[in-house]
Amino acid sequence: MIRPSRRLAASLAVTAAATLAASALTTPAARASGTTAPPARALAAAEEGPEQIRNGTFDSGSEPWWHTDNITFDTTGGRLCADIPGDTVNPWDVIIGQNDIPLVQGEIYSFGFSASANPAKTARALVQMPVDPYTAYVAINPQMTADGDTYSSTFTSPVDLDNGQVVFQLGGSATPWRFCMDDVSLKGGADPEVYVPDTGPRVRVNQVAYLPKGPKNATVVTESTTALPWKLKNSSGTVVASGTSTPRGVDGSSGQNVHSIDFGSYTKAGTGYTLTADGETSRPFDIGGTAYQTLRTDALKFYYTQRSGTPIRDDLRPGYGRPAGHVGVAPNQGDTQVPCQPGVCDYTQDVSGGWYDAGDHGKYVVNGGISVAQLMSEFERTKNAPTASALGDSTLTLPESGNGVPDILDEARWEQEFLLKMQVPDGKPYAGMAHHKIHDQNWTGLPLLPHLDPQKRELHPVSTAATLNLAATAAQAARVFAPYDAAFAAKNLTAARKAWAAAKANPDRLASPSDGTGGGTYDDANVSDEFYWAAAELYITTGEKEFKDFVLNSPHHTADIWDERGFSWQLLPQLGRIDLATVPNALPGRDQVRRSVVQGADKYLATLTAHPYGVPYNPSTYDWGSNSQVLNNMVVMAAAYDITGTRKYRDGVLQGVDYILGRNALNMSYVTGYGEVNSHNQHSRWYSHQLDASLPNPPKGTLAGGANSGIQDPVAQAKLQGCKPQFCYIDDIESWSTNELTINWNSPLSWISAFIADQGDGTVKDPGKCQVTYTTHGEWPGGFTTQVTIKNTGTTTVDGWTLKWAFLGGQQAYQPWNATLTQAGATVQAKNQSFNSKIKPGQSITFGFMGSSTGGANPNPDLITLNGSACSS
Repeated sequence: MIRPSRRLAASLAVTAAATLAASALTTPAARASGTTAPPARALAAAEEGPEQIRNGTFDSGSEPWWHTDNITFDTTGGRLCADIPGDTVNPWDVIIGQNDIPLVQGEIYSFGFSASANPAKTARALVQMPVDPYTAYVAINPQMTADGDTYSSTFTSPVDLDNGQVVFQLGGSATPWRFCMDDVSLKGGADPEVYVPDTGPRVRVNQVAYLPKGPKNATVVTESTTALPWKLKNSSGTVVASGTSTPRGVDGSSGQNVHSIDFGSYTKAGTGYTLTADGETSRPFDIGGTAYQTLRTDALKFYYTQRSGTPIRDDLRPGYGRPAGHVGVAPNQGDTQVPCQPGVCDYTQDVSGGWYDAGDHGKYVVNGGISVAQLMSEFERTKNAPTASALGDSTLTLPESGNGVPDILDEARWEQEFLLKMQVPDGKPYAGMAHHKIHDQNWTGLPLLPHLDPQKRELHPVSTAATLNLAATAAQAARVFAPYDAAFAAKNLTAARKAWAAAKANPDRLASPSDGTGGGTYDDANVSDEFYWAAAELYITTGEKEFKDFVLNSPHHTADIWDERGFSWQLLPQLGRIDLATVPNALPGRDQVRRSVVQGADKYLATLTAHPYGVPYNPSTYDWGSNSQVLNNMVVMAAAYDITGTRKYRDGVLQGVDYILGRNALNMSYVTGYGEVNSHNQHSRWYSHQLDASLPNPPKGTLAGGANSGIQDPVAQAKLQGCKPQFCYIDDIESWSTNELTINWNSPLSWISAFIADQGDGTVKDPGKCQVTYTTHGEWPGGFTTQVTIKNTGTTTVDGWTLKWAFLGGQQAYQPWNATLTQAGATVQAKNQSFNSKIKPGQSITFGFMGSSTGGANPNPDLITLNGSACSS
């Protein structure tokens, strides 16, 4: 099923346009051969095209150009100059413009000018509608120097307009500067601009790292139809491995003729490796696991700088410090007393905090839901997966670090507390439901730091989808936070129950697809999957019959839910199914649930194996945010590995990440700061270095949305018409349909990078030679008693033992017999006493303990390890 775009009108007020350009990405021949050329910067308009700009050479003064009141014109020397004041906030605080410019629908125009800035600055030059919403038909962002340069672009007008407007937006600088321009031109009859991305060498690799004991694959773009020799060289240029490629034919997702190379037999760790084939040498890469340890951390650190309602500390994130956004300090109107849209409600709510969803200042419950759920699931995996390692306190350098709570949960809590605030209070219409979103009344332009946003903030109507997202995440939070903050856990469970009841009472209150002014719509016409996900989380946490029955009776429970396009904020039964399979619970038929996850992994593994680029995603067109869907399909394969221990699923994940990190048609890593060539101009109002050199690029570890066949923004439409799916991407801040950053795209990146980091050098660890029987003999309100038997199934004596497992939630073990116990969070360690330290082959020992509980489900653990190795049960 092709799902609607996640965001219908990002940046509409300043940059969005229905621009239709007649340009092409590249010729089929160029795609097949891998030939490259630098991006075209300028094409002259046809000579016969009439000039639309009056006095663009300033030979007769400044008329009919106008300006804002804070500057004056100087046309000495035959060009227009102005001293631009400092201490301006927005680009549009200083404008030079010309009105009444006619545009003809369907006409291709060339827009160009020469300009300089002293000192160097970035400006914005627009051809646009002259009234609200000031839709731009082309946007040029010249990065000017004192020496000056010429800038131009082509566009196709989507409208007939007799009063178009050309404007140069020059504000937003803290310091004054001088701007000069000349030879401003707008002519019809232009040839379309032809954009050809620089894809570098035709040998495409994971530019970051391969695990020494993991798969290692590459793709070669070539005209050859027969096998080619290849050589692997180390950093000294010495050939360390060689072989021949496998021809794969024409890849439908790129239009390229390609070969595959498998160099997995080489296992020596090192840096600076290159792969050579068909006369081309790849970009460098490492063999080792260290990069994924770093990527796991960086992908999670992304969330701190997305926080709303708190200052971002520069000492914690050097280069990214900023004041708190939307706390009611002028010019902000704040999120502490936000009214509803007119006619929606008669109250205000404190909805401060949470994460900014993407590159704008909006916060959305349905996108926050999947994001925070995946972070909490990443943490839960550390309790339940044999290869998982702990994600503890003080691992992310947060303001909360050192509080005894794992940092990943501190970060998740920042968002979860915001989701709780979006719930309608008791006594109000739709009490218990959740408002769908909160954002600015109108779209803002780029760049704009959160604390400088002057827009009115509004709560939008409640929705069943948002309410069920709250029910699901609050149910999950109730169990993961229980060992650390019982009161917060209880608050979440109460909210989850209220949300569930409210959603059942209002099952079809859907977000409007037309509610997209100032923020994304996030509309969803089918919320049956949200009901399934919420019921699954509530059942896992509580074990109650109502939720068990709902799960078992839902059509999503037995359906083939493994969509080829992956899961997303709009399609969520996979989250429920995966958690039912991997988080301990007593659901009848759970073995079949686990088998179904493995079947889904088989489907994605088959797609990956058939794909010449090794991608577990291959629809005929790529979706908005395709990179997140690639990663979510990898989450399914990783879950299958956790369930079965079968290596092929793990290797599928290790191969799938190659696409994200450079083994793709564009030969670039989609993660900022990773790979020799990487995405770093993602669409954002405050990581806007491309528009303002004083602002940073997105933080290291930020995922770009990726190739999107829809190319909904003007930049993509002007440059990518006719693109094959993998080529429907451009690393430009204005390309919000291919290059935005979002919280729900970084969440699977974080999950998958943690999974890969946990694989070490890729060595597969053998399961333990032990069997554990874990039996809860009695339960009563507030307590239980459990007996554990360990059997040595190996051939050597166990001499000293430590048994380790984790409770589902806030259970506490105490008063042990035949063992000593320690507990940290939900994780318990039982150690031998002197008299039972040895367990001979075939022999068993038994110990037990008392336990306390605050209620809820208390299932047997799925994972119990003996001296670090997983035991069977």
